[in-house]
Amino acid sequence: MEDNAAPQPSDADNSGGDNPDAEGPAAPLAPGHPDHHPLVASARPALIAGAVIAVVCIAFLVILFVLDSFNAAAYSVSGKSVSDATDEARQIRDLYSGARIGGIIALVVSAIVALVSALVLYLNRDVVRRDGNDDGESYHLDDLTGR
Repeated sequence: MEDNAAPQPSDADNSGGDNPDAEGPAAPLAPGHPDHHPLVASARPALIAGAVIAVVCIAFLVILFVLDSFNAAAYSVSGKSVSDATDEARQIRDLYSGARIGGIIALVVSAIVALVSALVLYLNRDVVRRDGNDDGESYHLDDLTGR
């Protein structure tokens, strides 16, 4: 047979065995494969969850800021200041401190999770994973609609 770069009919059934550059369905990456890492499989859901939690934390912190401002304004109507050294002023200042600290911690953790998962997806963007049913053929709109 001639040496030819085009795939041969005998290579169509190759599932990544002898020739890793052969066309045809590629087997899923085995757990021992260097490109297989448990973080890659959960990176996209972690990115989505991290981004959603970060947005919710930002909204939560904005609501806390509005409530804090309202409490300070309502307290200062009577001529008192929230920065006074009284117990009542201290209680108003510390009213949402636990929720604020929790919101900031959740925001930082979710942002770190989102950044790490985005980095994992970015570093593995060139890794091609096809299951056994993927024949590598691309379909256009006309093929899918039957036109």
